[in-house]
Amino acid sequence: MGIRSVDVKIIEDKIAELFVSANQVLPKSTLCAIKCAKCSETNPLASRVLSIMEENADAARELDIPICQDTGMAVVFLEVGQDIHLVGGDLGAAIETGVRRAYVDGKLRLSVVDDPIYGRKNTGTNTPAVVHTEIVPGDRVKITVIPKGFGSENMSAVRMFNPSAVEDDIVAFVTETVKKAGANPCPPVTIGVGIGGTFEKAALLSKKALARELDDRNPDEKYAKLEEKMLNEINKLDIGPQGFGGNTTALSVKIEKYPTHIAGLPVAVNVCCHVHRHASAYV
Repeated sequence: MGIRSVDVKIIEDKIAELFVSANQVLPKSTLCAIKCAKCSETNPLASRVLSIMEENADAARELDIPICQDTGMAVVFLEVGQDIHLVGGDLGAAIETGVRRAYVDGKLRLSVVDDPIYGRKNTGTNTPAVVHTEIVPGDRVKITVIPKGFGSENMSAVRMFNPSAVEDDIVAFVTETVKKAGANPCPPVTIGVGIGGTFEKAALLSKKALARELDDRNPDEKYAKLEEKMLNEINKLDIGPQGFGGNTTALSVKIEKYPTHIAGLPVAVNVCCHVHRHASAYV
């Protein structure tokens, strides 16, 4: 197989397009989950809140405006085929330009500050983005964008378990994380769980889990059942949509796993609000 050349300008254009789209259009699986939850919700007020969420998503799509005022910090996952030759400039610069175009030209809220402690001056471009790049087989580039709002991001957590921890310990940690968050992350939430690897790998896995569709069942039957178990326990908390109570505190739990060290068991929980935004494309 020969080497395929891809101009980084194409990647820039696609990133700009995807971030605008992700902020205005909820994935079909998320809309379907909200509609199903509305029908099965036993709390009338919670059911009404879910209806309003559905109406809000419909209005955003029809009016080409953001679903939420927090249009997030830009997270970009790139899976770059090893048979690709990137041409036309610097890939990193193309990513940043694509994000800037989406947020500035697309009139999305600018939420990034230049220093986390001192000054905290808004960069005015919603850059820099948080970029994760992986080399994979093939001659295409898969781009996945996640505009991550911080009302939910702030509720996330990582715990380094001893290897003696059992399934119920992990379920309890995930459930307790959601319980502590309460209404702050604008439930019903979607929960990404990363299990294994190292401290930072578990956190990355939990973010990557949020790029999955809500109707995407884990291919490993054990972990599919664990996702369901976590979801059931979370929905017993009676936090409900926007904290008004009910049996829909979470729409879905997604787990990504990775091998780990004999002496540890890292677990990360990344919380996402009901606006479960992400978008992907190949170039």
